[in-house]
Amino acid sequence: MKPERVFITGVGAVTPLGVGARELHEGWLARRSGIADGLGACTDFDPTDFMTTKEARRSDRFSQVAIAAGVQAVADAGWDSDEPPADPTDIGCVIGSGIGGMATFESSCDTLRDRGPERVSPLAIPLIMGNAAAGLVAMRHKLRGPVFGVMSACASGTHAIGEAMRMIRAGEARAVVAGGAEATLTPLAKAAFASMEATSQTGISRPFDARRDGFVMGEGAGVLVLESEALAAERGARILGEVLGYASTADAHHLTAPEPTGRPAALAITRALKDAGTLPEDVAYVNAHGTSTLLNDASETAAIKLALGEHAYHVPVSSTKSAIGHLLGAAGAVEAIATILALNDGVAPPTLNYEEPDPDLDLDYVPDGPRALAQNGNGNGHARLVAISNSFGFGGHNAVLVIGNLPTGAQ
Repeated sequence: MKPERVFITGVGAVTPLGVGARELHEGWLARRSGIADGLGACTDFDPTDFMTTKEARRSDRFSQVAIAAGVQAVADAGWDSDEPPADPTDIGCVIGSGIGGMATFESSCDTLRDRGPERVSPLAIPLIMGNAAAGLVAMRHKLRGPVFGVMSACASGTHAIGEAMRMIRAGEARAVVAGGAEATLTPLAKAAFASMEATSQTGISRPFDARRDGFVMGEGAGVLVLESEALAAERGARILGEVLGYASTADAHHLTAPEPTGRPAALAITRALKDAGTLPEDVAYVNAHGTSTLLNDASETAAIKLALGEHAYHVPVSSTKSAIGHLLGAAGAVEAIATILALNDGVAPPTLNYEEPDPDLDLDYVPDGPRALAQNGNGNGHARLVAISNSFGFGGHNAVLVIGNLPTGAQ
């Protein structure tokens, strides 16, 4: 039996460019940066716009942004927030996070040290645990199918979407609310990343540029509603796009540094394209992991060239992180949203701050964007736009999605 196609029917986001997926997309296209004073903070986000004050107190900030993005995505999909569009046991929720409730962890340690163990909140563990966002989003929308969290560092959001797609294909769920959330703009996290020399001393995210000096920390969440083709057709859903393929590999090289040849990451790209039934020459756009670190941008460039061959030189490659910073476990989900919205508008968004080419990095990083995308055949005779979205995380995790808009006249 042919596996179910998996459609994207709703998206929601909280990012440094604002609250909402369109704010992310339109802000990036307008070359607006959400980075200020060297950080990508979600300054427009107020949790009480999406939950009561009591609910906000009972959730860490990473869960708050996940809930907000989930509310937006469910509404965008046309679901009733209190009544799932199918049997609730057939609808799942997978939310990734690289670290979980970091702010609660740090404040609880302060309380323990300064005020003693009896003053540590009984809510500390429920707020800290990395699966809290998935549990709270599922509770909010009464989703009783497969519900769990994913923790694979900066690949978490992409892994969450990919595993959600596989659940739908396998018939384990008819729909899944999937994405990623992170909120680690905290003293310990900032100090720890700085101590590793992973973050930018200039406070500027400039992926693939010769002057890049580390990533800029950001926070936020991205959530997508994924539905089986049958459910989407049954309820006449508006379809934003399709998750065509997914694959993951491991570097097995170093806990924080990518494998320099890019071969394991290239294998993830190649396998994702195979899973999608898509040829390398059909790729119209690459949403790069593009962290603005010396090692990642070099190894990712190598991986794209290995996977796409000569076609790599004809594909626009840009990084959302140039506009919002690195959202760690939320990055892949937010970038998947940015990718499908870019495909639907037929544009390659720009890589901000790319001004001085690195002679060793020789792809088209879209310094002059936004730019119209060329429409390719998908190998089946249909005109459509197909993109890959890369995520590579500490631990050597490589995860890749292949995303497409609908073929002309398909909906």
